[in-house]
Amino acid sequence: MTYTQTTPDHDAGTPGDVGDVVRLLEPDGSRLADAELDPWIADLSPHELRALHRDMVLTRRLDAEGVALQRQGQLALWAPCRGQEAVQIGTAHALAPGDFVFPSYREHGVLLARGARPEGFMLAWRGEEHSGYDHTTINAAPPQIIIGAQTLHATGWAMGAQRDGSDDVAVAYFGDGATSQGDVNEAMVFASTFRAPVVFVCSNNQWAISEPVTVQTKYPLAGRAPGFGIPSLRIDGNDVLACVAAMRWALDRARRGDGPAFLEAVTYRMGPHTTSDDPTRYRTDDEVERWARRDPIARFEAYLCAEGVLDDSALAEVAAAADALAAEVRAACIGATTRAPETVFDHVYAESHAPLAQQRAEYVEYLAGFAAEEAR
Repeated sequence: MTYTQTTPDHDAGTPGDVGDVVRLLEPDGSRLADAELDPWIADLSPHELRALHRDMVLTRRLDAEGVALQRQGQLALWAPCRGQEAVQIGTAHALAPGDFVFPSYREHGVLLARGARPEGFMLAWRGEEHSGYDHTTINAAPPQIIIGAQTLHATGWAMGAQRDGSDDVAVAYFGDGATSQGDVNEAMVFASTFRAPVVFVCSNNQWAISEPVTVQTKYPLAGRAPGFGIPSLRIDGNDVLACVAAMRWALDRARRGDGPAFLEAVTYRMGPHTTSDDPTRYRTDDEVERWARRDPIARFEAYLCAEGVLDDSALAEVAAAADALAAEVRAACIGATTRAPETVFDHVYAESHAPLAQQRAEYVEYLAGFAAEEAR
């Protein structure tokens, strides 16, 4: 379903409806044909299919460890991504090495697929680092906490790449709630006006903290983009094959100079918004159970097993890799050394300067006041 009109399609269903999305896999794992998307994944080899499955499983295990470590007091906060593994891994696997990712705080799977290591996930959430990985190495900006701000950063990067004559593409990840922010709309204005090579990936997980998507908008979010002159696709975000195909389509048109694209991946946040949230206060068990039956990993696993791509040996290997990752995550977190508080001023700028040095000195003096008070 490609939105090409300049106004939303009033017959396109409701914002949270999964009946009108494009998909290649049914919830039971059976394969569907789609003339628009099938060509984009025709070359996926068994090895690549297994890699998609592996990264989805690793993402879920990483996420589970993040939640557990926060509950045990080892992390300050964690934003769970359980249920959203397909859109994150599917779109990330479609990227080229030179493409640059601008994630929100929930894209753990995207960062994992781009090559971030466990300490890159843990230290920032533990409050030890501004960002726990070198963004120039994995071509991913630090996770953005300010809702929607990364869309402007991505569009600016894309305009720079465009002027440099590069065919690299910027990708901005955000949730349904971010579409209500001015930054996202401003980013789409600039991206459309300058035909910037940027892909906007909206994970519609049904809830912006405690606000349902049906309150934020009366029509599907994918219908908004054409109003900016940006074509869009509304896909099943729990179908990893559809996510790969849609992302390849969007990246291809951006590389050819045809400008931005918008993907709305309809999915569900199975856990809380963050570990400080209690989702039982605003959603029902029946709703959660309905979405649990659309689980992205179980769906893909059923398909791969039916096709003979996965067997018991391969599943055991992936489970062992998940166990190893979990151990690495815990070791990176629990073994972290807390740095001196004044190091918060390190790496803010490429080179230090007088105002920064003054702020640092004032902060050191402030901290010393507590030590003097305790000594009395």
